[in-house]
Amino acid sequence: MRFFSLFLAFAVAASGCGTTAATKRFTRDETSALLKKLEVVSLELGEFPFEGPAAVIDGDTVRVRGLQASLRLLAIDTEETFKKDWEREAFAAGWEEYKKKLRGNSARPVKMATPAGEDAKHFAQDFFEGVTSVRIERDHPGEIRDFYGRYLAYIFAKKNGQWVNYNVECVRSGNSPYFVKYGRSRRFHREFVEAQKEAIAEKRGIWKPGAMHYDDYDERLRWWAEREQAISRFEKEQDEHPDSHIALTRWDAMLRLEQRLGQEVTLLGAVQDVIQRENGPAVVKLARTRTQNFDIVFWDRDVLLNTGLQFKRGEYVQVRGVVQKYRNARGLDSLQMQVTLPGQVLAPSEELERMLSTDSKAGSLDKDDGE
Repeated sequence: MRFFSLFLAFAVAASGCGTTAATKRFTRDETSALLKKLEVVSLELGEFPFEGPAAVIDGDTVRVRGLQASLRLLAIDTEETFKKDWEREAFAAGWEEYKKKLRGNSARPVKMATPAGEDAKHFAQDFFEGVTSVRIERDHPGEIRDFYGRYLAYIFAKKNGQWVNYNVECVRSGNSPYFVKYGRSRRFHREFVEAQKEAIAEKRGIWKPGAMHYDDYDERLRWWAEREQAISRFEKEQDEHPDSHIALTRWDAMLRLEQRLGQEVTLLGAVQDVIQRENGPAVVKLARTRTQNFDIVFWDRDVLLNTGLQFKRGEYVQVRGVVQKYRNARGLDSLQMQVTLPGQVLAPSEELERMLSTDSKAGSLDKDDGE
């Protein structure tokens, strides 16, 4: 119910806008019902009204009618569409120069607008042509929203009387790779792997040589696979130790940490920022949302340096320690964890090395061993 006031405000604002014959005004009860569907801890959320191609933002983001937040579609990552004038101007200067300029000095592949991104949007618009209702499902009942507040979802449209998974078909069409940067699909891993194999074999979309799309997918896939392995190993350990292993991406993470106050836990989170001041401790912020982080505190700078976290921005890490509570400068109680030994932190590269030393099959993304 804490989200209801925001949803109601959106519904009221929307009702003041111009409408077409196909647009439905949502009552308070209808808006509340839609909200309750998306906030429930469940895999299958049911059917939602949809406005066909008009609901498509880009190849991996759509809106469901009557809801404020968009849907971030799981296991896909289409290239970006051209939204800004400077992007179009830079692209007009030449494709090779454009890619070089946008990548800059980044050590990792970057997201950028491309013609392939426009193609992915058009594919989505064609896929949802004439669709007035979609089915929404999750990958995990506890993973409801992403870092930006968007609902994480698989979206299905009825085609010839059958519900078809758009996420999988987007990969099969060659408009997206199988995106495992935030973990493999728990429910449709085999389908995504087979769809990507088919798209690569047929040289569709982003797999077509010489077309204007990212030219660094080999690098992206290796990077994502490394992160996926770290997440998968943590989730295996979490299954064995459900009380002490907590992923910050789960909706109930802070509640569970509050319940473990004064006890040792192992956290999985992505490094959002590293703050080092002249006086006082260094703080590594593990991301939960755009407005909420969990602080990992280092009183000894040498310990921080030995963990290498200052070079791990955007990467997933495991941190082990005792959950503590402190009162911040605004007089509010917050949770944190202090690290006194480098061994309390396990970064992705170390995770991968550990896995390779104990499991010769680790690192194979397209294996399907029933996990």
